[in-house]
Amino acid sequence: MTYCVAMRLRAGLLFASDTRTNAGVDHIASFRKMYQFQIPHQREIVVLAAGNLATTQSVISVLNQRVKGDGEHLLNVPSLYDAAVLLGRTLKEVVARDSDNDHQHNQGVDFGANFLLGGQIKGEGPRLFHVYPQGNFIEATEDTPYFQIGESKYGKPIIDRVVRYDSTGLDEAAKCTLVSFDSTIQSNLSVGLPIDMLML
Repeated sequence: MTYCVAMRLRAGLLFASDTRTNAGVDHIASFRKMYQFQIPHQREIVVLAAGNLATTQSVISVLNQRVKGDGEHLLNVPSLYDAAVLLGRTLKEVVARDSDNDHQHNQGVDFGANFLLGGQIKGEGPRLFHVYPQGNFIEATEDTPYFQIGESKYGKPIIDRVVRYDSTGLDEAAKCTLVSFDSTIQSNLSVGLPIDMLML
C-alpha cells in the first residue's frame, strides 16, 4: 500500500508521498511514487501514484516515452485538464493491456491504480485532479482543497481539522501533512519512510 496527499490552497500546491511498497510481510521495498514533468517557467506537472506497482510504473513509463514522440504528451497539452484526460486514457490502456479480461490467467489480481495530478501550465491557475482506476477524474475545489490516495483513513482526520483553502499557508499545510503521515506510519506497516514532499 502507500499514502499520498496533494493540496491546492490559495497559498500554493503541496504534494507528498511515502516510498514503501509491499507484497506481503516478506517482500517490502522502497519505490518513489512522485513524478515530475516540467519545462522551466512554462509548466510544472506533478503526478503521485498509488495502487498496483506494475500498473503505476507502466503508466509513468508510457507517459515518459510519449514525451519523446511527436504526439500529445504531458509537456505539450494545452491545460491541466487535458493532462488529466491523457493520464486517465493512459491508465485505461495499461490496465486493459495487462488484465486482458482473462480471469483464469490473472488470478484475481487487482490491476487498478489511483493518481493525483496537479501543477500549473503558463496561462492558467494551479489545478489538482484525482484520477480514478477507471480513467475518470475529479478536480479539487475551494470546498475540497485536498486529495488522498492509498492508506488515507489514519491521516484524514488530522488534515480535516487544519486545512482550509483560504487561510492555511504552505508551511502550516506541510506540518499538518507530516503529522498526517506520522499517524499513518504508526498505524499501518504498509506505509513507511522516507517521505517525498514538494511545494509550489
